[in-house]
Amino acid sequence: MKWVFIIFVVLYGLAMALLAVGTFGWFGQEEDPLSGVFLLPLGLPWNLLLDRVFGMDGPFVAILSPAINAGILYWLWKR
Repeated sequence: MKWVFIIFVVLYGLAMALLAVGTFGWFGQEEDPLSGVFLLPLGLPWNLLLDRVFGMDGPFVAILSPAINAGILYWLWKR
């Protein structure tokens, strides 16, 4: 579980970096509204649950949903 957690956190960090680069146009990159698309599969099923059941939608749901999965993986690792 340690390696699964580490790989997940690295992928989460890379997705957050791509979101920042695409959103703010860093390093000469054009601003891209779909730069956060890599966060969506990392946050499943929580981003769908928050959208469909509670009607919460937006960038904060996409950014924080993978953190829930990271917390669950950390809990499983330490258990």
